[in-house]
Amino acid sequence: MDTIKSRTIFIVNFIWMNIDFVGCVVWFITGIVNSKSFVELTFIAPCVTWCFLGTLKSVYVVLREDKVDKLIQVLRDLEINERNRPKDAEKDAIMKFEHNFVTTVISVLNVFYFVLAVMVALSPLSLMALNYYTTNELELLLPLLAVYPFDHYNIRYWPWVYLRQVWSTVIVTIDICTADYIFYIFCTYIRMQFRLLKQNIETFIPDDVIDGRLQNIEAVRTEFVVLVKWHQDLISSTKMLEAIYTRSTLLNFVSSSVIICLDGFNVMAINNIATIFTCLSFLFTSLLQIFFLCFFGDLLMTSSIEVSDAVYNCRWYLADTRLGKDLLLMQTRAQNPCKLTASNFAVVNLKAFMKVGNIHITPSTLERRGSIRLLVTKKTFCRGHSNTFEQSSSTNIILIYVHNESNGNKLSRRLFFR
Repeated sequence: MDTIKSRTIFIVNFIWMNIDFVGCVVWFITGIVNSKSFVELTFIAPCVTWCFLGTLKSVYVVLREDKVDKLIQVLRDLEINERNRPKDAEKDAIMKFEHNFVTTVISVLNVFYFVLAVMVALSPLSLMALNYYTTNELELLLPLLAVYPFDHYNIRYWPWVYLRQVWSTVIVTIDICTADYIFYIFCTYIRMQFRLLKQNIETFIPDDVIDGRLQNIEAVRTEFVVLVKWHQDLISSTKMLEAIYTRSTLLNFVSSSVIICLDGFNVMAINNIATIFTCLSFLFTSLLQIFFLCFFGDLLMTSSIEVSDAVYNCRWYLADTRLGKDLLLMQTRAQNPCKLTASNFAVVNLKAFMKVGNIHITPSTLERRGSIRLLVTKKTFCRGHSNTFEQSSSTNIILIYVHNESNGNKLSRRLFFR
């Protein structure tokens, strides 16, 4: 009964949100056909992209519900097995830290997403108040630019359309938050299990040695088999998480890149303070979303590699030849990190986030250079680099010579087409 109720609520809200989403897409296409200003188009484009992202991320999780349930069960069984082991203060500290960490991250993100939803909801009201204060005319505005089969700016319909769009914004925010939070929780608990496995590997070989040989060697081998099975379960759990989120992560990277670029342009092109704050909210939230996806993916990958260090730090020198070979195999396997990818296009870690940051920095840097290139006649020196700008009078190609003094006086040419 609860499942039917939950699915009904999801479907109703899904249809509710996508009606506004379709209206925004129609407005965007109509704006292109009718030659709307580029600023207007770029202002609505992040909203459309955000709705598209929320829709597909929620759909991806729902379609892979069986894998999500299976992964939850695997992690639950692993935690039950760990709690059945002898209690250890260090292990309890690991579990408490990981739980508190992911809870804190989610609580902080809840604040940011709440601020974003409030900014989107109150932006038209603040613009209306500002316009009325300056012009003494009341111009009705809405959070989203969409097309409806009636005059939604009519005062009889405007309040209901406004509330409808506010709720659509809330639905999109919840869809994105839910999908991301599940990802964070999975990454955190898999990382916790890797850390607990590392702790058990370092201590599973006792130090009670007589004549250079371990006592109860069979018990040690039995424990090692359990640890190997534990490691295999964690590897398969990472693969399941990869199968659930790999496509939505790629979509997240692409859509967030679009949002960041468009909102960055809007911040520079629009003079209205309320609109700028809304764009900055989208911009900061998109950067934060990409960062935490990469951050938790990096935590998982790093913790999987640390298993190799645990094998090295255990008392392997007390083991016999057979167990030593098995430990070497486990160490070799652990050196191949468990990683999450964006449909195999990129590994989800902090290096990927830095690459995304470089992509977004480059256009703004070129724009700043382009704004001053007419003032530069010969050379400009900056931090050990000398850049020579030459503009062809017959073509629209700008030839930039980049001379790096720290690279063996190597001169390179780069072509930038206007």
